[in-house]
Amino acid sequence: MRMLHTMLRVGDLDRSIAFYTEVLGMRLLRRNDYPEGKFTLAFVGYQDESEGAVLELTHNWGVSGYDLGNAYGHIALEVPDAAKACADIRARGGKVVRDAGPMKHGSTVIAFVEDPDGYKVELIEHKLA
Repeated sequence: MRMLHTMLRVGDLDRSIAFYTEVLGMRLLRRNDYPEGKFTLAFVGYQDESEGAVLELTHNWGVSGYDLGNAYGHIALEVPDAAKACADIRARGGKVVRDAGPMKHGSTVIAFVEDPDGYKVELIEHKLA
């Protein structure tokens, strides 16, 4: 078995695709409309689906937002330098909600950004061995 994707429901698909591709640097891998079901799926990621897990962005037609609830946590991305990643994300119009610094009760450097629908994305600085 292997992890294929994580699905997020989004209110504005084009806005979300722009965030994940232009702000976080992922690629749009595929996008398909399902008129009978009144939804569109878009898959984004850093590598092809055959090589690693990706995000499935689901837009249900006619729905512009969702209640995120309190059970969902975040998506995590490894970055070489969390502070630089935050600066780059800000420069591309992204929202940093926690600047780079050591995690509470630990030494791993992390940061958090927020996508247009309010989903959190954790940036985890890669530790050199």
